[in-house]
Amino acid sequence: MQGYLSEIDIRSILQLIELGQRTGILYLESYGANPATLASRHGDLGLDSLEVKQSWLVFFSNGAVVYAGPNDNSLSRLQDHLQAYDLSRFLPEPRSISAISTLNSLEYGTLWLMLEQHLLTLEQGRAILSHMIEETLFELLSLHHGSFVFQLSPALSPQLMTRSLSSLITGLTQRIQTWHQLHSQWQSPDQLLLVVDKEGFASCVTDPADRALVEQLDGQTSLRQLARFLRQDLVTVAETLLVPIQLEYLTVRPPPIRSSPVAAGHQGWCDRLPRIVCVDDSLTIRETVESILSTQGYEATSIANPLKALGLLFQLQPDLILCDIAMPELDGYELCAMLRQANVFRQTPIVMLTGKEAFLDRVKARMVGASDYLTKPFGPAELITLVEKYVGSGVLANVQADRLLTDSIAAEWDLDLGR
Repeated sequence: MQGYLSEIDIRSILQLIELGQRTGILYLESYGANPATLASRHGDLGLDSLEVKQSWLVFFSNGAVVYAGPNDNSLSRLQDHLQAYDLSRFLPEPRSISAISTLNSLEYGTLWLMLEQHLLTLEQGRAILSHMIEETLFELLSLHHGSFVFQLSPALSPQLMTRSLSSLITGLTQRIQTWHQLHSQWQSPDQLLLVVDKEGFASCVTDPADRALVEQLDGQTSLRQLARFLRQDLVTVAETLLVPIQLEYLTVRPPPIRSSPVAAGHQGWCDRLPRIVCVDDSLTIRETVESILSTQGYEATSIANPLKALGLLFQLQPDLILCDIAMPELDGYELCAMLRQANVFRQTPIVMLTGKEAFLDRVKARMVGASDYLTKPFGPAELITLVEKYVGSGVLANVQADRLLTDSIAAEWDLDLGR
């Protein structure tokens, strides 16, 4: 089952999964395009020109939800929940999670590891997981534009708990309606909170535990995070804060601007050429990629054998990896999943090279942790645009920029000297 949210809404998708008692994974994407553009293209699977804004994974067992979360390989959400129990200091390093190879989510795997090591109680683990599921579905039920695919697969194992979809949808629908009524004050759960009058704010909050959070509301904590810290649903917290906001004891700031992919990747290329490695068993593709990137000032290397690539990539430490999907011995999905298990490649952009109209390929690529995809055949402009998105311009563009800056400084110097 796959399609677009302009054709079928999230609620209907979830109900179909529950009624059919399906076991598998639901993958959803929202796109960075305006609704009119997306609606005009809903019958076309060639969405390569649209940028994926965010993606999520929801795991089901016999129609019930096992786990739901963003598909970003991040532990920040779990860390917020652990802070609510004063346990964030026990968050394991990703490289220590050996069981992650059998799971499709770093967050879920980490939660299980902490349970196995008795860093969390079973009650705490279930409370955190339940909040994660509700938080994710709250966000998904508010989506109107994007794409989805549901893939039958074995149940996520091990399982901590399951949640019934019917009861979840009913409760969350009511919360979403209340949230929309608060739209005049709240536009996003990611808006930041800043206490400007501590005494006034404390007078509005009756719970001593809530008062203790006043020091954290320094303009760096979002409404979403505060709900996690308080172990409450987001809408309840938003309603509670209305009075201190109206009395101007608390101010609400816009959400932070997300860091660009370049900032999230390797930073070591500042003193060397951006290094790109292409793993593809096609000689034509490898030569084409090397030729295009080399002429634009990038350090381009290609590897034909995916098994050899696994070892060579650790030596090369690339800033961006281009990886074909269909390869002998080890396909691109497996290679990407293995790389994501290594701490050194946790943040490295990995772009999968997919076939034309291969929508399911793109979905699977996202599920194993790929950052993006590029549809074959592609031209120089498409390749360069994607590479610049993740590692910036090559040396030629940087040299031209430096030359313009130098010429500008020289001109100002001549003017000052009256030349």
